[in-house]
Amino acid sequence: MTDADANWEQRLSALWAELDGNDGAAFVGRMEALVAQLPAGSAIGLFERASAFDSVGHPDRAIPLYAAALDAGLPGDRRRRAVIQMASSLRSLGKPQDAFALLTEEVARESDPLDGAVAAFLSLALVDLGREREAVSVALTALSKYLPRYNRSLARYARKLTDTVP
Repeated sequence: MTDADANWEQRLSALWAELDGNDGAAFVGRMEALVAQLPAGSAIGLFERASAFDSVGHPDRAIPLYAAALDAGLPGDRRRRAVIQMASSLRSLGKPQDAFALLTEEVARESDPLDGAVAAFLSLALVDLGREREAVSVALTALSKYLPRYNRSLARYARKLTDTVP
């Protein structure tokens, strides 16, 4: 990462830290100005714009930007964050099946520190689809990885929840 990239990332972090102190339009405007400093069509810029719209209550405006960022080859953990955030936005707009499809595909990808977030949002999509037992199973399986004890037992009980699902 160059010094210029690091400086831009620092300014981005500072802007996100001020989210609660701005009204939605002002925050998005400031994000647009910051993103304008990146090359046109930057996957990172598209993602940050999507995140800004999402954070101020405009998931409908965020979804196409998340999709464009992913199509543009969004790198690193931002790629997985974009999938999670887009799935959450889809779910909030009454499209839990689309959220479920995105997150199910994401579960099959390489493991990383965002696995728990993927599982949490997948669980929410399952609840919206009326598949509560599966939702609890997914959530408990994810939780079992973080407990200091009872990991195997909890994971086994979580699997049994879906053994009886037709």
